[in-house]
Amino acid sequence: PSTFRALWTAVLLSRMVEHRISSSPDLAPATQVLLSKLFRIIALTGAIMVSLNLTGIDLTALAVFSGAVGLGLGFGLQKVISNLVSGFILLMDKSIKPGDVISLGETFGWITKLNARYVSVITRDGREYLIPNEDLITNQVINWSYTDKNVRLEIKFGVSYDSDPHQVRKLAIDGVLNVPRVLPDPAPVCHLTAFGDSSLDFVLRFWISDPAGGVVNVKGQVLLALWDVLKANNIHIPFPHREVILRDPLGGAERREP
Repeated sequence: PSTFRALWTAVLLSRMVEHRISSSPDLAPATQVLLSKLFRIIALTGAIMVSLNLTGIDLTALAVFSGAVGLGLGFGLQKVISNLVSGFILLMDKSIKPGDVISLGETFGWITKLNARYVSVITRDGREYLIPNEDLITNQVINWSYTDKNVRLEIKFGVSYDSDPHQVRKLAIDGVLNVPRVLPDPAPVCHLTAFGDSSLDFVLRFWISDPAGGVVNVKGQVLLALWDVLKANNIHIPFPHREVILRDPLGGAERREP
């Protein structure tokens, strides 16, 4: 009963402290999670030590045994310990925090929760990925909202050689400004990048302030706006085609006189 009472008291106390910390507006989300986890670990460890003392177990007699067990657990739980340490590093350096939009490999979404072993990331299609903390430390992570939520995107396109490149640049900028999520400041730009094999190649760059709303969908809207403005001004987008020329197709055939 005393052991159960000590653990129950530690859990209840840690929940109360976590609630107070999470409701504090002066602490950053990452700091709130870090303090909550540290207090829970300290409270549970203290409760276990008190419970052992109350049951009459001599803690000094368990020193050698606990050292051997700890060594075995250290080898067997390397990944778990690595994820725990990585979680504390992420919380302390504030490189990611709840609400950030990140890309890791093919996973794109926003962080909903920082746990001791993993980070919860929800994608645009509603899938929730539990990414181990170690992956966020050792792999390259794109944080779309680390210091500034404004993100620049770009779209490459080409037009036929019959088009006026000066007109194309102006039309592309005017067209992209009709998309609601595109920012007017910083202003979008369009540059002629190359004289391609069958087209004048351009790149259109624009800014958005809400990467959590998705990147692919806003690019699709910009492409549709670009298509409409170019079509309205009779500017054609070339498509790949091939011409096959047959030289003397009957040269190898035997000709017979009537």
